Amino acid sequence: MMTRTDFPRPVRELENLWIPMPDGARLAARVWLPEDAATDPVPALFEFLPYRKSDGTAVRDALRQPYFAGHGYAVLRVDMRGSGDSDGVLRDEYTAQEHDDAVACIAWIAAQPWCDGSVGMMGISWGGFNSLQVAARRPPALKALLVIGFTDDRYADDVHYMGGCVLTSQMLSWSAVMHAYNALPPDPRWVGERWREMWFERLAATAPWVETWLAHQTRDAYWRHGSAGEDYDAIRVPVYAVGGWADSYNNSVPRLLAGLSVPRKGLIGPWVHTFPEVGVPGPAIGFLQESLRWWDHWLKGIDTGFMDEPMLRVWIQDSVPPLTYYAERPGRWVAEPGWPSPDVAERVYHLNGMGLLEGAPGPEIARQIRGREGDALDVGQWGSYGTPGEWPGDQRPADGAALSFTSVPVSEPSDILGFPLLDLDLSADEPLALVAARLCDVAPDGASTLVSWGMLNLTHRDSHEFPTPLQPGQRYRVTVKLNVCGHRIAAGHRWRISLTPTYVRHAWPSPRPVTLTVYCGENTRLGLPVRAPSPVDAALAEFPPPETAAPIAAEPLRTGSSRKTISHDLVDGWTEMRFEDDGGRLRYTGSGMEVDDAVTEIYRVRDGDPLSLRVEIERRLELRRDDWRVRVETRGAMTADATHFHLSHHLDAYEGDTRVSSRSSTKVIPRQLV
Repeated sequence: MMTRTDFPRPVRELENLWIPMPDGARLAARVWLPEDAATDPVPALFEFLPYRKSDGTAVRDALRQPYFAGHGYAVLRVDMRGSGDSDGVLRDEYTAQEHDDAVACIAWIAAQPWCDGSVGMMGISWGGFNSLQVAARRPPALKALLVIGFTDDRYADDVHYMGGCVLTSQMLSWSAVMHAYNALPPDPRWVGERWREMWFERLAATAPWVETWLAHQTRDAYWRHGSAGEDYDAIRVPVYAVGGWADSYNNSVPRLLAGLSVPRKGLIGPWVHTFPEVGVPGPAIGFLQESLRWWDHWLKGIDTGFMDEPMLRVWIQDSVPPLTYYAERPGRWVAEPGWPSPDVAERVYHLNGMGLLEGAPGPEIARQIRGREGDALDVGQWGSYGTPGEWPGDQRPADGAALSFTSVPVSEPSDILGFPLLDLDLSADEPLALVAARLCDVAPDGASTLVSWGMLNLTHRDSHEFPTPLQPGQRYRVTVKLNVCGHRIAAGHRWRISLTPTYVRHAWPSPRPVTLTVYCGENTRLGLPVRAPSPVDAALAEFPPPETAAPIAAEPLRTGSSRKTISHDLVDGWTEMRFEDDGGRLRYTGSGMEVDDAVTEIYRVRDGDPLSLRVEIERRLELRRDDWRVRVETRGAMTADATHFHLSHHLDAYEGDTRVSSRSSTKVIPRQLV
């Protein structure tokens, strides 16, 4: 990666600029501008996040925002209301207040003397979500979007639920992140003596958001709000949508390309939940240069050739041995002129007594599986951030504990690109049950590499809005849509599909142990989206090599560490998965701010007892500058009985070594057919 400091236009940075809101509140912005923007106005790029501009995102912002400013853009990284240095309290994700504030920010930015009146909105994760949400409000000055690692469906494809299942690995975990972040004070450097008053206001109002999320277990109005997929036509500006195969947010890219009617582009690489110019696994690409081509076209009216290129570019990943970390993923770039693609056709495999076979389904045979709660915890993280231990590793243990169907070796390599679809004819012996499916690439030596997965709460088989219990023993036909994937299976390798009614790593278990019966025959089939080679692929231009601006000046005071373990007690049947992530301690040289962050997550479950599952998360965040020091410590736990979820939380806040706030809460929420 090359670091750039020689930009076409010299850059000045404003570490804090106040943006007034219509109700009198002020939002804090960090701004990068061409030095001469006041006399030669430029388009603006706007990013709106709750992750603290002065310390939370400072490292990544330094690599990106000055780069855009140096190429003729005003770049504003704004703290949302109630976060970082901004006024107010942050009460939930993607609220109407958040959208109102964003619309007001865009209008204010467009009216500044250094802005030419055109604004683009961009962001990764939360910033990608709200870019789409705000675009649906159609603020006049907003001209284009660039969104990375995002979703268009807040219910089915985010950190709360998937296939109608409660996400064990994310529901409490992400709430714990925001519980701690929301309890931090603003920086006294910008708000002065008000910092303590603002801090206590936040501490008094901060609540664990999981309580709200678990209160909405079906796809109701709460989730429809902010889901761009509810009305794609509301978005009337061009969209560039980006994802990475090791990220959790990829399904939205093809959905957005298929659903939008505005000019749009898509890109999916091998990366984790990060920016493609620093993408891991490699290859990283010159994404800042690509972003400039996008912005220059839509905000400056320059013909960069960007819109003449294919709609979607995708990194098709080659077969690789299963590992828990990859620095690189071999493969190749392919392109599609549109989506859905004319190059992709379904190849059908039937699940039967012989395995996974093309052609005739064969005679019907019933096969059963009773899940074990401690199995399949090693199926990988829901979304990776690039640290060792996050990838699934060898799936043979999970395959062996599931109902698995394996194909004969393929005679020649073939590519799949899209959503694998699994049609099942099944029954369950309980009214509440789920099914999880994994698609693996099995090498000649037996090693099994996860390619895609999906799951379905079977009470949601007909509707995520109006679930209904199963009739034990009754046969149902259901479809499980696996996550989008782009993969090349090598000659001599085999496909494997594995089914289980327990998938505790990701799906909160049904209240009673479940036996699934799968009726293998005509109605039980796997459809793989097989992609034919396209002449467009060979004509693709290479991406430029990665470039960034200079890193922020920072001094590591303590090196971080990460430990991820799974242990099983052979005596009493308990399985424990433990994550210990110490982010280390970092001092920002310019501001003098020191940041310290550590988290421990523990998941424990006992075989044969789905009600034994317990998730516990502890987090510590500390900020320090000279004699000013604050610390927040949070603890949260989530369990369930047959009829209710049980939540408990505790938050302590310290000024120096003095505890200034201590709050505990418990919540009992009825289970709604989960």
